Amino acid sequence: MDILERSAKLWSGEEDLGGKHAWSADNTLHEAGDGIAFVHSFANASVLRTTEGLMMVDTGGYLAAEQVHSVVRSWSRLPLKIAIYSHGHIDHVFGVPHFEASQEEPVEVIAHRGVAHRFARYEESPGYNALANSRQFQVPGLQWPTEYRYPDTDYEVTYTSSLGELYFELHHARGETDDHTWTHFPDRGVIACGDLFAWVTPNGGNPQKVQRYPRDWAVALEEMAALEAELLLPGHGLPLAGKERIATTLRNAAELLRSIFSQTLEMMNADAPLNEILHTVKAPEALIDLPYLRPVYDEPEFIVHNVWREFGGWYSGDPAELKPARKAALAREILSLVTDRRAFVARIEELSDSEADDDQRLAGHLAELVFQAEPSNPDARALRARVFRRRAGLELSLMSKGIFNSAAMEAEAAPPEA
Repeated sequence: MDILERSAKLWSGEEDLGGKHAWSADNTLHEAGDGIAFVHSFANASVLRTTEGLMMVDTGGYLAAEQVHSVVRSWSRLPLKIAIYSHGHIDHVFGVPHFEASQEEPVEVIAHRGVAHRFARYEESPGYNALANSRQFQVPGLQWPTEYRYPDTDYEVTYTSSLGELYFELHHARGETDDHTWTHFPDRGVIACGDLFAWVTPNGGNPQKVQRYPRDWAVALEEMAALEAELLLPGHGLPLAGKERIATTLRNAAELLRSIFSQTLEMMNADAPLNEILHTVKAPEALIDLPYLRPVYDEPEFIVHNVWREFGGWYSGDPAELKPARKAALAREILSLVTDRRAFVARIEELSDSEADDDQRLAGHLAELVFQAEPSNPDARALRARVFRRRAGLELSLMSKGIFNSAAMEAEAAPPEA
């Protein structure tokens, strides 16, 4: 089946992904238009052929760049002249050295100036980034890169240029990252949007990553929708064709973000604490039920955290959390008040066996309390593993599944030596 035909079936719901996301890919190259190649990778690469050579938006990820280079070269032997980084995440920016090694001339890399700052930050924090992404994607032992191909040309707000007959415009947008670029090829009716659209609820929460910007993200989606592009090339998932379909998609994604943003800020202005906001704000069901906006990667609840963090800082509204006790000390104190330990554990098991979300949340708190009080106790470790495996199995988003499964794996491993 043609990739654009399959995209249309997924978009309409005619083909069902069964609760998964549309990112599963095998680094295959597809013709998405005249002189346009789309490499369907975990993080996609888009290639446009001109009389002067090739231009790419994103070039392949840390683990897939060599394969991306290979399939592009099977499509065209023209030199890669320009590479645009849609943002600095490592699944998008590792292909340029492969192209430069296979051609005589260097590649001009263009990106928002924030990409260089991101790379510098990554170079300082490889340990944390490896751990966070190991949890997120369930890839034990992931090694985080420490060397990057920095941009040659950067810009602040907009940038325009041409390669041969191909005119292009770069637009900065804060969204999933603060260094995001969406690229417009007005003469071709094409937008390469990076991760501003990725066939899932916008990844504006992500518990383990730095600040994201839901309102700014919505603005960028609306600006792209107004351009009436005929082809949308996203950073993840399949390309999307058709003016009406593209505009509808981008506007729906924007509406989802605006709804979460406005609900959260309204409650913040009314002095509601974070916990209350988390349990009150709801994404419009008509939007998150759409095949291309389902919360199978990130979650609306996590987006609330980023609105709070951007506008309110880290204080949650709970004064006990301002200068908290050590969790282990608090856990031991609470458990010392439990008169029937067996009944307490049985209640945790009962809550964990429930499929009600509120019960699952309580089970997680209580099992973690037991584990924090007695981290070397085999029974406490087994309880934590059972509860969080159960929680992971009931979750839809990759973010929640990854963190809950990681907690279970930690509990199942040998306890640290005293």
